[in-house]
Amino acid sequence: MIKRLCVKFLLMAVSISSFEASSDFTERTVNNGNLVMQDIPEIPDRVIEDLIRYQNVRSAGFLAWTEAGQSVYVRTRFGDVPQIHEVNTAGGARAQLTYFDEPIGSVNRQPKGSNLAFTMDAGGSEFSQIFLLDPSNGQSRMLTDGKSRNGSVEWDKSGERFTYTSTRRNGRSNDVWMMAPENPDSTRMIFESPDGTYWAGAGFDHKGQNTLIENYVSRVDSRIYRLNIEKGDLQHLAGGGDVPSVNSTIGFDVTGEGFFFLTDREGEFTQLAWTSFDDPSAIKIITGDIPWDVENMVLSDDGKRGAFLVNADGINELYLIDTKRHTYRKVKSLPTGLVGKMRFSPDGRRLAMTINTAKSPSDTYVLALGRRPTQIGELIRWTFSEVGGLNTDAFREPELIHYKTFDDREIPSFIYKPEGEGPFPTIISIHGGPEGQALPLFSSTYQMWLKKLGVAVLIPNVRGSSGYGKSYLGLDNGFKREDSVRDIGALMDWISTQGDLADDRVAVFGGSYGGYMVLASSVHYSHRLKAAVDIVGISNFVTFLENTQDYRRDLRRVEYGDERIPEMRKHLEAISPLNSVEKIKIPMLVVQGQNDPRVPVTESEQLVKALRDQGQSVWYMNALNEGHGYSKKENRDVYQQATMMFLKKYLLE
Repeated sequence: MIKRLCVKFLLMAVSISSFEASSDFTERTVNNGNLVMQDIPEIPDRVIEDLIRYQNVRSAGFLAWTEAGQSVYVRTRFGDVPQIHEVNTAGGARAQLTYFDEPIGSVNRQPKGSNLAFTMDAGGSEFSQIFLLDPSNGQSRMLTDGKSRNGSVEWDKSGERFTYTSTRRNGRSNDVWMMAPENPDSTRMIFESPDGTYWAGAGFDHKGQNTLIENYVSRVDSRIYRLNIEKGDLQHLAGGGDVPSVNSTIGFDVTGEGFFFLTDREGEFTQLAWTSFDDPSAIKIITGDIPWDVENMVLSDDGKRGAFLVNADGINELYLIDTKRHTYRKVKSLPTGLVGKMRFSPDGRRLAMTINTAKSPSDTYVLALGRRPTQIGELIRWTFSEVGGLNTDAFREPELIHYKTFDDREIPSFIYKPEGEGPFPTIISIHGGPEGQALPLFSSTYQMWLKKLGVAVLIPNVRGSSGYGKSYLGLDNGFKREDSVRDIGALMDWISTQGDLADDRVAVFGGSYGGYMVLASSVHYSHRLKAAVDIVGISNFVTFLENTQDYRRDLRRVEYGDERIPEMRKHLEAISPLNSVEKIKIPMLVVQGQNDPRVPVTESEQLVKALRDQGQSVWYMNALNEGHGYSKKENRDVYQQATMMFLKKYLLE
């Protein structure tokens, strides 16, 4: 079914041919012609064999409970891409339910039913379609039109209908639609987006008469509304106004008279709050004594209990909350790490979640609960993902450090060090976003670099990163964009003070916005670097904004600046690495997906051409069946092998 989804191969062919006509390089393809390799040497069998165990690590992230609440659905990979599996007991076998050529996206089980609504795109295009799966027989059918971009599925309490976000109206606007899967003719738009921002349904009340709607304008500006579905009345609840604030919906309370949400309106960090519909301005901050961001919260089906996560300096802490009394209690049995998707069982007596630690990949755990909302039982691991036969007890754990930057701020960073005394070559791995956060998660790639290359890995949270308060988040906005690049320069200063790190052997690595940071660092600090790896990176902010997909262009303008304004256009051109490419004096590996809707392939093509025109060494790979990063194992394997060869040649030798 997925093969019938549209992929624009004609445009792809035009793009490739124009690039080839203007360049001089050697080219070959692998993976049945889907992965184009330019100026990348043949990968020897010994390299493939040496890395194979690190490339066969799996995970089993939690997706949903079954209707009866006795089994769980997880996302795991037995073939080339992750699919839906069912696990019916702790430590039990994973029974595969879907067998598509593309990875499964989000999954939401139908309340009072067994069907699963899931999303899936084609070739990494991110034009996801919504499907309905019957787990009893593995049969599925597409519910959306096969052309628009669809997602953010939210079922009502009856399980008869759901809201979703779609660009169906004009291919650009993110409108809110409602669908009853058993009555496709009833599908209708219930809210029309008035602008280029993102709108999504965020949960029904218990009677199914109203739904909450979120409006995402930017990382620091989001609003909440209540929509009466039949009347169309829209009540503004939170956000907007002269001072932007973050506001994210949790859901209606058990009475239906108010709702829970996350907001940073009252302080530096995002806090859990409640307010009534009668007086939305009179909010009650529930977690005011927690000096970190509350990242997520889920409610039980009956609304009587909840669970929320706190991001404490990059480590997740889990709390249970009594939603009536607004009292909460920390779960102390959680291993040190990160928590992913959570969901209460249908009877509310267990909480399933994904847990990831520095020494174990993402696996599904279940926490038993008592009769009282905050009563904690035993935490049981349900899945034990394969790690290629590796001894993960020998994996190196990261250390949290802080270094001083140009304006005397302390920049948080995690460092992984290999065995031995050094001095170690160092790879600076820069996160994307730009509002992302480097976290001490399980990474077979980092562990592979530590073991096979003997390098240290630094993952900094430069200014503009999330998790450290809204003031820190805004330090790289607009005309201050390159201040975050200066933080990388300060990190290299810090490296030079460490006796066990080699400051003459440093490489930068990053994807998406992290790719821009790699390119900008290469412009400013080529004299201090040995090599760079740019993955789907922005090379020119103006061409990026002009060519990114319509549905996200205005969202990116809020973050990076509006290129249509002359003063901002001049600034964006000035800081774009492509316009200072002559300052890049180091070898570079550039990795791209042909169908990338976020950072178009042209961003990499123009960079590679400019570097080659000045005689610079560039390895370039482009996957014709991928988008914003590589999701297919066969492509990811080759990319990792080529990266290892590149780093060994230019960083170590």
